[in-house]
Amino acid sequence: MANLVEWGDTVRQRFTATVIGNDQILQEILVGMLAGGHVLLEGVPGVGKTLIVKTLARILGVGFHRIQFTPDLMPTDILGTNIFDPKSLEFQLRLGPVFTNFLLADEINRTPPRTQAALLEAMEERQVTIDGVSHPLPRPFMVFATQNPVEYEGTFPLPEAQLDRFMLKIIVPYPSAEEEAAILKLHAESGDATPEPQPLENGLADLTEAMAAVAQIQIEDKILDYINRLIRTTRENPRLLLGASPRSGVHMVAASRAMAFLAGRDFVVPDDVKAVFLPVLRHRILLRPEAEMEGFHADEILRQILSAVAVPR
Repeated sequence: MANLVEWGDTVRQRFTATVIGNDQILQEILVGMLAGGHVLLEGVPGVGKTLIVKTLARILGVGFHRIQFTPDLMPTDILGTNIFDPKSLEFQLRLGPVFTNFLLADEINRTPPRTQAALLEAMEERQVTIDGVSHPLPRPFMVFATQNPVEYEGTFPLPEAQLDRFMLKIIVPYPSAEEEAAILKLHAESGDATPEPQPLENGLADLTEAMAAVAQIQIEDKILDYINRLIRTTRENPRLLLGASPRSGVHMVAASRAMAFLAGRDFVVPDDVKAVFLPVLRHRILLRPEAEMEGFHADEILRQILSAVAVPR
């Protein structure tokens, strides 16, 4: 395990050599990636959501495609379609950009729900169906979707069924004053060119090995009970109209294992669960209208739940 932990440190070092700040965001993305989950990144335009994913893909040397989601994007633009070839007088399958390891769905909430739903089968089954024929996707396959806050004009909120398939929702804030000063200095010295990240020699193979190691991280019954109590408490909270789904508990187990792995442990502790609690659940709960009118937010209620539920010893 020591070599794999060293691999994680190397990924961090090469990432921070290219992208300024975002240490916490990188940690959470690594958790989602090592756990084999899909990740939703939310933030205003220009805070580096796309750059973060592109940089990580280049470091790992994985297959990478980016789709810019727009109001006129069609499902076939994502999945692919059969094209008639006049020379052979046969239909030829043209695979869409979904056939890759890392799929960056940029500004996913700027396209209508019908096109958003085209990703559902791919995210859940790791396969897509084109004209009635199923086609497996490469392994690993992960969707990294970016979106602007829902109050922005021209956005379509993701349906609950699709939101629940994202293991994590990560909030990308504005950079700190120090980070922004460093960004300005970098661009003043190098122009608009972003430094190219240094790729790992065996990035994809090492990632696959690390993901297999994460799946073997030990998790005791008392930790599973802790996760269960946290999930069920969300369904009992009077300020919530919708609590966390059973899938969220499964995702929390996987994310906690990945957090333990990044900490260099082969077992999960309560702090691992606490660290992933907000990103795993913030997009799965729905506040009652009166709670929103009182100024409550999802993260605030989740922190209250985290404080109220007894921690195992």
